[in-house]
Amino acid sequence: MSRTFEPDLESYRRAAVIGGGVIGVSWAGLFLARGIDVVINDPRPDIEDLVRAGLAEITPALAALGLPTENLTAGLTFEADLATAVADVDIVQENGPERLELKRRIWETVEAAAPAHALLATSTSSIPATAIAEAMRAPERLIVGHPFNPPHLVPLVEIVPGARTAPATVEQATAFYTALGKKPQVLRKEVPGFVANRLQAALFRECVHLVAEGVVTERQLDDVMTSSIGMRWAVAGPFRTFHLGGGPDGLPHFIDHLGRAMETGLWPLLGNPTFDDATVALLTEQAREAFGDASVEQLAAERDRAQIALMRALGETPDTERARA
Repeated sequence: MSRTFEPDLESYRRAAVIGGGVIGVSWAGLFLARGIDVVINDPRPDIEDLVRAGLAEITPALAALGLPTENLTAGLTFEADLATAVADVDIVQENGPERLELKRRIWETVEAAAPAHALLATSTSSIPATAIAEAMRAPERLIVGHPFNPPHLVPLVEIVPGARTAPATVEQATAFYTALGKKPQVLRKEVPGFVANRLQAALFRECVHLVAEGVVTERQLDDVMTSSIGMRWAVAGPFRTFHLGGGPDGLPHFIDHLGRAMETGLWPLLGNPTFDDATVALLTEQAREAFGDASVEQLAAERDRAQIALMRALGETPDTERARA
């Protein structure tokens, strides 16, 4: 397998992936497929079996993206001691639990042991880099590189600098994730949950409300989404969609003629559900009815195949010939 496939990956020979859960395995698979050796750090005694099983599960998706997967795990190692794991790496991608004090302890150790040139990134989905880096001597080195799950497949990476993150770190992270084949977006300010998860949370809140109120079932709601908004937003996001909805005068016309009616007539009616016992029981029962015949693994594989087909249609998959070079 060729060592690297992009000039910007030339200096990334070895990566430390902290945490061997779903996100960590996904990052590890992508790094390995891009020719970067990976050392996994995770305290669980069965971590090697878990990671290898996870990599085997995502290998078909990596291959379908046109990435080389033969001998994928040849560059994979495991190291339980965190300081040792990061001592000779070029990128640290941390995927630990979403607990601030734990992340602070992790990054204190990483900062002291990792090489000075290493890119230091956390996959946190909600905690700002500013808060995590408070215990670091050089907070300018830390940046959020938050993927949208699963990282090996979905293009987005939200790059979120902390208050003291250096511009050079932002540039380095952007170049690195771009070279991996991702579509990084640098957020202009820190907000809890960042952008993609906030959008997802807002939409899911209304989904839960509509199901809990008996307007639709979970199966119906998913069908509504995938046959309308999801399909439309895959090719044109909300702002472009409503810009087009405004006709020749674009978004200003939409806001004047439809947006203000949406603000006054619909926004106040949106739901604010809670996950009380009754709601959870209803959602669980309907999930069993909608998805119970298929395992999570089968559903995930089906999702991945469809996601790859969509990405191909949109031209979002890697350059196959270049990746195989």
